[in-house]
Amino acid sequence: MARRGSYAKGVARREEILESALDVIGRRGYQNASLKQIAEVVGVTPAALLHYFGSKEELFTAVLRTRDEHDGMDPGSLPPDQAKSAFIDVIRRNTEVPGVVELFSRLAVDAADPEHPAHRYFLERSARIRESIAGAFEEDPERHRTLDPDSMARVIQAVADGLQLQWMIDPDVDMPGIIEGLMDVLYPPRSDA
Repeated sequence: MARRGSYAKGVARREEILESALDVIGRRGYQNASLKQIAEVVGVTPAALLHYFGSKEELFTAVLRTRDEHDGMDPGSLPPDQAKSAFIDVIRRNTEVPGVVELFSRLAVDAADPEHPAHRYFLERSARIRESIAGAFEEDPERHRTLDPDSMARVIQAVADGLQLQWMIDPDVDMPGIIEGLMDVLYPPRSDA
């Protein structure tokens, strides 16, 4: 019994660390969120953080997974007709947490290395998002596709990621508005509808 209770406490502590790290990064930014600062908020040492996550990169990858869970980025749970608005809502919420957007962008670049702890996360997340977006472009008698659904999903995802970089430099960039407009161009109403 003690072992099971100990495991539950460890899981709870890990979740507490992730929530605190997400908050610290969201408020202070990626550059200003050290392991020491995150550990202080949780009330542990930086070494204890590494006990739960193994490395700073693994902690930050877990933070992004937690953010995705909060954002409802589980495409399998969304009906296709809701995927577009859900994706735009996530982009809109990203404008409220610039530190998390910075973490995502920096980790995405590092994760190009197949040995990086976040590599698998980005591959899986990218596939899930493309699946969700492509599902939103199912046949609609009042609209027509300009590309096949997978290509449209890749274009939308690429533009969204690129807009995040532009937005970090110029916060006046209207990420949600541009993505919504792009989706309307890629999946316009039929002229005969």
